[in-house]
Amino acid sequence: MIDHAPQPTVVEKPWGKFQQYTHNVLSTVKVITVQPDGVLSLQYHRGRDELWVILDAGAQVEVGENVMRPKAGEEVFIPRSTAHRLSAVGNAPVRILEVSFGDFDEDDIVRLDDVYGRKTKQDL
Repeated sequence: MIDHAPQPTVVEKPWGKFQQYTHNVLSTVKVITVQPDGVLSLQYHRGRDELWVILDAGAQVEVGENVMRPKAGEEVFIPRSTAHRLSAVGNAPVRILEVSFGDFDEDDIVRLDDVYGRKTKQDL
């Protein structure tokens, strides 16, 4: 599912391998957990790209006009300035590993739609 993303470096080891997504570059890594029926705001960022690695079944991901149901282990790349949203569909929480490339700042979120009543771009 990666589209336009920098490809990770695969390093083979006697016990298996690892994929290295960043090396000495500005990035932020976090695990996001969305509760059942939870949904993040439809949003975009001006200063960062994001790579989401899906950790659990039940994720629904919107990127631009595409809505997908990636399986655990799949990767989704979100270029900066692209609208995106994550939802947990089903009865269990959904976790993703998020690697943000670029300048990370929570104030960089531009909300287009939000089910929790937080201010959106239209409210400003």
